Amino acid sequence: MPKTATTFACTECGWSTSKWVGRCAECGEWNTVVEAATPSGVLRAVNPVAIGGARRARPIVEIEADAASHWPSGIVEFDRVLGGGIVPGAAILLSGEPGVGKSTLLLEVASKAAAAYDRVLYVSAEESASQVRLRAERTGALHGNLYLAAETELGAIIGQIDAVAPGLVIVDSVQTVSSENVTGLAGGPAQVREVAVTLIRVAKERNIPILIVGHVTKEGNVAGPRLLEHLVDVVCQFEGDRQTPLRFVRALKNRFGPTDEVGCFEMTGDGIAEVPDPSGLFLSRSVIPVSGTCVTIAMEGRRPLPVEVQALVVPTEASNPRRITSGVDPARVAMLVAVLDRRAGLEVLRKSDVYVSTVGGVRVTEPAADLAIALAIASATSGGTVANETAAFGEISLAGDIRPAPSAKQRASEAGRLGFTTLIDSDALHVSFAIPKAVTAAPSQRG
Repeated sequence: MPKTATTFACTECGWSTSKWVGRCAECGEWNTVVEAATPSGVLRAVNPVAIGGARRARPIVEIEADAASHWPSGIVEFDRVLGGGIVPGAAILLSGEPGVGKSTLLLEVASKAAAAYDRVLYVSAEESASQVRLRAERTGALHGNLYLAAETELGAIIGQIDAVAPGLVIVDSVQTVSSENVTGLAGGPAQVREVAVTLIRVAKERNIPILIVGHVTKEGNVAGPRLLEHLVDVVCQFEGDRQTPLRFVRALKNRFGPTDEVGCFEMTGDGIAEVPDPSGLFLSRSVIPVSGTCVTIAMEGRRPLPVEVQALVVPTEASNPRRITSGVDPARVAMLVAVLDRRAGLEVLRKSDVYVSTVGGVRVTEPAADLAIALAIASATSGGTVANETAAFGEISLAGDIRPAPSAKQRASEAGRLGFTTLIDSDALHVSFAIPKAVTAAPSQRG
């Protein structure tokens, strides 16, 4: 057996060194070099293995194409993200910040699957079984086919799978499970790699789908080696601000479906609830038009969502006026203020504080929201209003041109479904006349 030598490897690019350093010499990232045990010595020879029967390589046209069958989990929004449901034998990784609701969502999935299909094994490596039972009782996720186990050792988890013979396994979380065959603390690159490889092998060999919870770093990336994301079949990210009840689940990788679907949920006192039509969450309830507001149609994956943008312009004597934003990109707001000053003649913005925010806590970063932001700022500056039946979307360039937004037909269709009778987009060719006209003119029907 070769001896083991302690080396240090970068979790981002794989660069290795014999001594620990604070910054990776290959990719330049800080605090990504961690300890990794690798075998020393040189592999002199590899004995060939005789291949025959079904394992022998065949022409690709002779291989049967079995379509991956999805079975619904019972939560429509979660199935939307997965591409129709859970595929037998699939390894699904769900990552998110602490306290965002990952365990609550998966406990709900476990309860629905236990009620509709077969036994479900929920392995908690962070909480005791009694703590999970209390949460399940609070959220109404109790079922006789839902089995709980509090295990932190990989071998014990495999033993639980053998004993229960479940149709679905949930492991919460991969960073808190360790294997006695690998040295190092739980959560280290070597341990995470070993645990993930073993669980995925169990899923493939026994045709059991496994849902794995993953922690994230302060940058928002999945903690541990990037190999974990390559090994699993589906990578889902659970997003949301803990100050608001809204949550989004989006697929970053999906071997069985699209990666541009988004599931909407709302955290309540009784658990997590689906939001099949979130169109009213990001709009104010004011019947009378208010200056400084405009609605845009944003795209979350392939789902169009109406979002109301609000702006407030306040004169100031400060030498450097403030640009305060919430839910929008501050750099784009600063650029739009400069375009409005130069191209639309709103020179008053040079001596005014500008505040821009979205309703409902949603974050909109796509350039298609530029036109709505500009209209809201212009409306707040002039005191005019944008009609409640008006929606705007389009990217604004530094030259003042309004560029067409992607998925324009889908945005327009959603706006029409929600009752918006006036659309302002790239058909208004330049900011210099489009902004004043949109703020002061009465809304007109558009075909």
